[in-house]
Amino acid sequence: MIRTDLLIETSLRERMHELLERPRVQRAIIALILVNAAILGLETSPSVMAAAGPLLLALDTTILAVFVVEIALRLYVHRLAFWRDPWSVFDFTVVAIALIPAAGPFAVLRALRVLRVLRLLSMVPSMRKVVGALLSAIPGLGSIALVLMIIYYIAAVIATNLFAAAYPEWFGTLGRSLYTLFQIMTLESWSMGISRPVMEQFPYAWAFFIPFILVATFTMLNLFIAIIVNAMQSYNEARHPSTAPAIHETRDPVEADLRSELRRLQGEIGELKQMLERALASAGKAR
Repeated sequence: MIRTDLLIETSLRERMHELLERPRVQRAIIALILVNAAILGLETSPSVMAAAGPLLLALDTTILAVFVVEIALRLYVHRLAFWRDPWSVFDFTVVAIALIPAAGPFAVLRALRVLRVLRLLSMVPSMRKVVGALLSAIPGLGSIALVLMIIYYIAAVIATNLFAAAYPEWFGTLGRSLYTLFQIMTLESWSMGISRPVMEQFPYAWAFFIPFILVATFTMLNLFIAIIVNAMQSYNEARHPSTAPAIHETRDPVEADLRSELRRLQGEIGELKQMLERALASAGKAR
């Protein structure tokens, strides 16, 4: 009897798993996430809430109930394996935040309901791949960030010593210098707003600002992009190792032609070898 119950439960879990993994169900969940995102945006408009507030709140509650049922079914199907999947834990956390009563000290958490839109990252495979690649790039990005912080600190100390007396609102303290250098790095009004006014009193200030921009803006930010692109390529090759040779083969047309010619020559050599073996065998029989 116990074995029969286990078989029934296992069969039910398999059917539930098949149901949850159906493309139609996945697309329906994605559609609900998008609709919920639109509803949360409309709730920020007082005029819309005055006209259709109860309807929007009812739709939001209904969609949240669907998400809760989906998470509950996934917990039933996967059990402990559910908590070993980071994406499943992420989905559970995002939905659980919406269930916290938005009253009293937790009223601020009502604004976090919009985090439900982030479920798209776990539902859409292409977005999941991008997030996975970004996470794998964190060590490299951290190293570049440390180098950039060192450059910022050195530049801020120099700028404070040089320009603090004349321009205390920009370089009066180390903190103000760091903020001003961040503005310069973003290239927001760096020339007319900061550099040229400073150069009116310090004509050779360009010798400080231009190297800083070249290093902090162009070099370091391009390194950030290079690390992310390399991480995405490595992540894709790790998930699909069988496609990596084909990618490398088609990257250079000349190399691809040489490879095809080499394969053709190998085939001809193999045919000649077989013909020679047959000729030797015939000669041996004739003797």
